[in-house]
Amino acid sequence: MTSANSPGPPAAALDTLLVDLRSPDPSVRDDGAYSTAARWIPVLDASERYGLGDSVARHFADTAVEARAFAPLVLARIVEAGTWREEWWRAFCDWYPAETDLRGHDPALGWVHAAAHGADLLAALAEHPGQRPLPLAECAVDRLLAPTDHLFDAQEDDRIALALARILCHPELTEAQSEQWLIPVSEAFRTGEPGPVPAWASNTMRTLRMLYVLADRGVRRRNTDEAPRTPTHREPVLGALARTLAIVAPCTG
Repeated sequence: MTSANSPGPPAAALDTLLVDLRSPDPSVRDDGAYSTAARWIPVLDASERYGLGDSVARHFADTAVEARAFAPLVLARIVEAGTWREEWWRAFCDWYPAETDLRGHDPALGWVHAAAHGADLLAALAEHPGQRPLPLAECAVDRLLAPTDHLFDAQEDDRIALALARILCHPELTEAQSEQWLIPVSEAFRTGEPGPVPAWASNTMRTLRMLYVLADRGVRRRNTDEAPRTPTHREPVLGALARTLAIVAPCTG
């Protein structure tokens, strides 16, 4: 991987970065390419960020899960640098709920973490000017309710809950919208039958439980002194979460 010692990496270095972001070798992809991308993105000019984002967004259709799973992580850094395209959003929304490989860590590939990395992009978009918040929450719900046999085992539920908490802090979110996104979850929970709990249901329950804590206590960025933020409509959110969770835990009242 080419080292970035100057503000503007050459085009060839960006091409190498894109190749390495889909490497099956975690030392090349995660420790090398992603770490380098995170350093470079803030100092790229707008045209370079758009070009990188266009290329990374195409990874959502890649045959390699490691390429698909790292695309939202890089796009999150691009969003934080102030750059975003509607086309990237459409590509992400087509991929995120449909991804079937939800492994957290693989002995050979290292971190895959598609569910968590997608949540990181949603969290970044919650802070992006002009981004409507409700579609972000709805996309997270689509991921949670998608059929899967994979039980989250690497705190993916916490990462999705954090993304939802940041979305619910959006100042333009109305009180009705703060509850509206939970309707499909309530409807899905009501289809439950006696027997083993499906993986998607367990994943969703654990996500909402963590979200309840974050909505109640507040959320803030790591490694900052900023005051915790609670949802724009905290009490309605807590009430809607409690009612939704009560469907699958009637002992809560």
